[in-house]
Amino acid sequence: MLSVVKACALEGLDGHIIEVETDFNPRGNIPLFTIVGLPDAGVRESRERVRAAIKNSGLQFPPKVFVVNLSPADLPKQGPVYDLAIAVGVLVSTDQMPAGPTRDAMFIGELSLDGSVRHVKGVLPMAYTAVQNGITTLYCAPEDAPQAALVGGLTVYAVPSLAVLVEHMYGMRQLDVTPPTPFNDDDSVPDGIVDFADIKGQEQVKRALEIAAAGSHNLLMTGSPGVGKTLLARAVPGILPALDIEEALDVSRIYSVVDLLSADQPLIRQRPFRAPHHTISQAGLIGGGNPPKPGEITLSHRGVLFLDELPELPQATLEVLRQPVEDRVVTISRARNSITLPANFILIGARNPCPCGYFGDTLRPCTCSPNIVQRYQSKLSGPLMDRIDIHITVPRVEHEKMMGSDRAEPSSRIRERVTRARQRQSQRFADHPKLQTNSDMTVSEIAEFCPLTKEAQALLDLSVKRMQLSARAFHRVLKLSRTIADLADCDTIEMAHVAEAVQYRPKAMTG
Repeated sequence: MLSVVKACALEGLDGHIIEVETDFNPRGNIPLFTIVGLPDAGVRESRERVRAAIKNSGLQFPPKVFVVNLSPADLPKQGPVYDLAIAVGVLVSTDQMPAGPTRDAMFIGELSLDGSVRHVKGVLPMAYTAVQNGITTLYCAPEDAPQAALVGGLTVYAVPSLAVLVEHMYGMRQLDVTPPTPFNDDDSVPDGIVDFADIKGQEQVKRALEIAAAGSHNLLMTGSPGVGKTLLARAVPGILPALDIEEALDVSRIYSVVDLLSADQPLIRQRPFRAPHHTISQAGLIGGGNPPKPGEITLSHRGVLFLDELPELPQATLEVLRQPVEDRVVTISRARNSITLPANFILIGARNPCPCGYFGDTLRPCTCSPNIVQRYQSKLSGPLMDRIDIHITVPRVEHEKMMGSDRAEPSSRIRERVTRARQRQSQRFADHPKLQTNSDMTVSEIAEFCPLTKEAQALLDLSVKRMQLSARAFHRVLKLSRTIADLADCDTIEMAHVAEAVQYRPKAMTG
């Protein structure tokens, strides 16, 4: 008897319906259990897990011939995610489970030898795939059910074991439907985040970080060791607006694939803040491996990627940041396939001005020769620097100000301004679903949404000529000016907004 049961395979964040076809031949004299359809070692090993799980659940596994085909056969299959579907296929083909309830259902889960159903990675994007393909019911492990229940239009059953699933299919025992996870606006600041009120001085840098947060602009801080670059960067999550439901689901899908979601918190409520060490590999930063997996830039989607000691990253790793920073996606190509992953993040970089760290410092002399300083600064190439909207020097804070008791403006007040600016952008881009913030605008949208006064246009023209700005830098100044105008609640970009945006372009450092 032939049975067909549905499972799911992932390529990046995209799911593909897998039909698990099981053919049972009761006339075979030699016991055989074969799995075909490009299975990897983890899938091939499911034969032993399925056989033991069925027997230990009090069911029969006839010593006959079974052939399992994972269709489409040209798509590689990895991991134990197909265990439950294969076991259901075996039971249906041997008349130990009714076929009717399995037709419009998807089965996801790993089986232990005693028949219990275990957690697998990537359940949330698999649930999305099920809904997109008209599947109405999903069976998975109890740990994974809250993730799957985030997707609307899907009935999710938490299956503790194979034996309980058989009883449910025959109506002897009813599994409970996992209720949808409620989404409540979470305006709380993540634990451990520094408040801007506790950072002494650095008002100009705080203003730059506020603009970066409001328009999702990239920023580079340059300063001597110990002036507070890392502290400032780690305070940025406290001024970012809360995720809405679509953004939260978007981020949660990514974290589901890399198995960073927990059963008690299946939905990411806070914007990601990723700070990898500068020894990270290119694959760890951009993504890669076999099969390709998301890297840190994708894990930073809708949040912040902080790269401390930016010039210390390998040159090749730095240069591959160009395309994701520009296009907001990253494409990983391999011989067999190519996947595209989202990478819409705020890049915040920090660097010292030279190898010793004190070039231009007001207190300590620099020990580096001019050639060494020039070589160190040139590690960040012109094309990469051109893609960074805000370049800011972080000065040393005076001792008297650092020891003072006065508190600066708190993060909560800055966050209110950032949220209002983001709301203006959402209203402006209501008819452009691909645009979330000002930094997402392309050339055509800049012409539509960045009106300038005559004085602002004259200042921008003069700045382009004197600073010899490239076409990319010109458009980035316009987008930055649009964000500064949004923070000031202005519909038209004025001269003061352009003047502030222009001053954030990179300048030659002098000692």
